Amino acid sequence: MVPTKTGIAELPLHSGHAPSWLIERMRKLADAIVAVIVESYNTEEFLRRVSDPFWFQSFGCVLGFDWHSSGLTTVVTGVLRESLSFDKHGVIVAGGKGLESKKTPEKLKSTLASYGFDEKRIDYLLRASRLSAKVDNALVQDGYDLYHHAMLVDEKGKWAVVQQGMNVLEGYARRYHWLGDAVKSFVVEPHSSIVSDGVSSLVLNMTSRKCEDSRKASVDLACEPPSKLVRIVNLLNKQESLTRWLGDEVGVSRIEGVPAYLRMPKKMNWDLLRKVYELQPRSYEELAEIRGVGPSTIRALALIAALVFGAKIDWRDPVKYSFAVGGKDGVPYPVSRRTMDEATNFLKEMLEAAELEKETKIEALRRLARAKQASVLEFTGD
Repeated sequence: MVPTKTGIAELPLHSGHAPSWLIERMRKLADAIVAVIVESYNTEEFLRRVSDPFWFQSFGCVLGFDWHSSGLTTVVTGVLRESLSFDKHGVIVAGGKGLESKKTPEKLKSTLASYGFDEKRIDYLLRASRLSAKVDNALVQDGYDLYHHAMLVDEKGKWAVVQQGMNVLEGYARRYHWLGDAVKSFVVEPHSSIVSDGVSSLVLNMTSRKCEDSRKASVDLACEPPSKLVRIVNLLNKQESLTRWLGDEVGVSRIEGVPAYLRMPKKMNWDLLRKVYELQPRSYEELAEIRGVGPSTIRALALIAALVFGAKIDWRDPVKYSFAVGGKDGVPYPVSRRTMDEATNFLKEMLEAAELEKETKIEALRRLARAKQASVLEFTGD
């Protein structure tokens, strides 16, 4: 099975840390709720729920975190990492914020090997972790730099990823959800839902189906001798500025309206392109997977492909819904009350079935009700 990205959520950046007493309560609640979900359904259902941005947000509220805070992502995944185990829940979590995210491969290798996962499956999961991060950081260039990556794996080897990027200038964090589902490719519209507070006017979305020619042309260019690419770049720079052309193409003012992260890189990494040429990637997925191929290389190849071959680039933000299931005034789509009701009712049922003290259960149900009410007021503008 190849993964599908299932959603994106945008949240305002908040500073500070959750107090230790709250973290401890969150662990107990998370333990109980996940245990009931797995017992009532299975681990796959839990992974599917985690990959739903609205359910994940509601889950964080039940545990006691702010409804509208970027910290919810890091705290909830951290709590799950410390609470879940193969022995009790059939699910583990690897990774997290900052340095913790870099420990994901090490944690996966050691834990999965100790539970009898074969080398082939471990390699697949490591690749899924690596590529999901590469796609959100390089193929979808939306101005959000990843700083959090967590992978959830069940005892059958199925998985989900929750990762978050930061846009310091805008003061927002955007959350990306992945589910190891039946999608054919990492690089062709892997999203099943994308959720955000707003839609950016310019995003380089190389996962769009409209970018098929651009992806093919990028691979062709990468497989050309670097000396030929040098001649092409020099010729284009003499004829016309790539940044000025970009401004005209997307209908914004020249240079001024183009974010820095979308402009043609000032310098090309020719050593990297020589390495890519030697490897001769057969597909865009293989190109993206090469170590060192990041946003600048992806963007440069796409812009050159557009100028040389006329390959179309999709500049639309791949957002399908405003945060979390609709938007005020119906932008970009009306609120889906049915989706909201399904998420909250599911959590309510799990809470009622969980073995928790009565007071803890009542307070969690109250938080869920408050979160739902707040979201209704926000999204309808009442």
